[in-house]
Amino acid sequence: MNLVIIHKSIKGSHKKGNGLLRFALSSPPAAGAVIEGLTNWPWLTNNPRKTSLILPKDWDCENIVKANRIIPYMDDVQISMQTLRRAGWKSWICISNGRFVTKIDPELTDKMLAATEADIVAVKAAEELKAYNERARIAGGGKLVGFRRLYCNSVESVPLPDDWPHHVFVRTNLFEKVSDDFILPRNFNDFLARCKSASLRVSSVETGGDVIDLETEDGLLDFCSAILGSAVPVSNNKTIKDSVEATKSSDRSKNSDDPLIVGKVLLGKNVRIGPKTVIIGPTIIGDNVEVEYGAVVNSSIIGPDVLIPRRQIIQNRVLKGPELRNERTNACTRAYSYKRSLWGNHNILSRKPRNNNFRVWPRLSYERFFKRILDIATAIVALILFAPFFPIIALAIKLTSSGPVFFKDERQGLHGKLFKCIKFRTMIIGAEEMQDKLRALNQVDGPQFKMDDDPRINNVGGFLRATYLDEVPQFINVLLGQMSVVGPRPSPESENEMCPFWRYARLSVRPGITGLWQVFGTREPQRDFQEWIHYDIKYIKKLSLKLDLWICYQTMKKMANLFIRQF
Repeated sequence: MNLVIIHKSIKGSHKKGNGLLRFALSSPPAAGAVIEGLTNWPWLTNNPRKTSLILPKDWDCENIVKANRIIPYMDDVQISMQTLRRAGWKSWICISNGRFVTKIDPELTDKMLAATEADIVAVKAAEELKAYNERARIAGGGKLVGFRRLYCNSVESVPLPDDWPHHVFVRTNLFEKVSDDFILPRNFNDFLARCKSASLRVSSVETGGDVIDLETEDGLLDFCSAILGSAVPVSNNKTIKDSVEATKSSDRSKNSDDPLIVGKVLLGKNVRIGPKTVIIGPTIIGDNVEVEYGAVVNSSIIGPDVLIPRRQIIQNRVLKGPELRNERTNACTRAYSYKRSLWGNHNILSRKPRNNNFRVWPRLSYERFFKRILDIATAIVALILFAPFFPIIALAIKLTSSGPVFFKDERQGLHGKLFKCIKFRTMIIGAEEMQDKLRALNQVDGPQFKMDDDPRINNVGGFLRATYLDEVPQFINVLLGQMSVVGPRPSPESENEMCPFWRYARLSVRPGITGLWQVFGTREPQRDFQEWIHYDIKYIKKLSLKLDLWICYQTMKKMANLFIRQF
């Protein structure tokens, strides 16, 4: 179960954010969006129904505290037995700091909690512990001694914090010991003192994850953007359609002066929108707001009772109150600001994060559309031509070695999606286990493995590999949309992890049966992996129909020469 507590006194909130979270929770319709987001956010579990939000009652949140999962408090945070029963009495209760919204790997958290001997675990999310991050190692005198690269999210022990961390895990059967009649201390140091008096073991860790601060302007904008962009319904507020229809039903008729509303916009009650105005979502506009002639509101949160003057531009802003009524100058806005805005960047908070490091092409370009059509046509022709040889190759494999005809290995495809790459089996059963013992004889660098006279290759495997006939079944992967005829070499995740930036480039397209590396690779000692990276990236940069046709021609010529050499 997760208890999300909004603490009354938030350190630093009145210095930078000036109480932005309190403003958002007491200003409809922003309050509805934030509350729905906090109670439906998965936090550290995929079951948001077990999340209860605990709010200060004096924050003017009367319009939202009636919800079943909202618990108001005055001076002390009291947890009822009914709330605990909803948890199903699981092993741990999680107390989260509602000022911060985090995204932490739940499987890593479960493993950490299963291995710990502590009774209380304080957890903070740290971006530097996320997968694919690097840390420089510095010795005395500032000398660089190396880099540490993380290939998966990590956990590190850290000293106990002075204030409430992002999450505190308490063993359910010990919860009564850290609470006086199920009343939690307001101060984290008092909480630690109570744990100490009860002889409970307390530990503190940081784990790889994303975090944003809802007391900062960028953080609040980013969180509300993610909520508006999700399927989470925002209750007790007008929809975009209703608001637009209300505007059109005013005295003026529909013409070119009508306001333009683009994207997801959430409007409160009694919002007046003047002619020739532009409102661009994701945007939230509060009750009794007036947007005058020609004004532009872009990706912002507007509090109640604000008047936006004529031709004013409001961009990437949180306006808390009627601060523009007597200040009708452009100095009040951040028009065309160069300040970095997280609004619209859903990488941190999206339930299905998307990665923007992959290269993209226009929808109807050769790379994205016509290449796929050619792949399907080529795969059909190739499978028809090689169909008579399939039974012959299958019989040869079965007669010379035990095991299946086909070998299916898990590889990464477009955007890292895993698939089973199909090949004719060229090795004996148990080849993977033997590779670890033969690692010292590896003749190539990087994560690959290759050696002359490999004892793992079966009787017909050498011939199939030399003529590339073992890769013909991969045309089935092409038909299924998992591979392309031409592209980077299909490789498993363990190999792609060796170079993260190269990984995103090569996973921008489907892996190919053949490619530049297969045509140009020299297999020179200590250069094989570097060539592989070089030719894969070069292909991504120069991808075109002309290049694909040239690679296919070179591959067929190479296959013909290799086939002749076998006899």
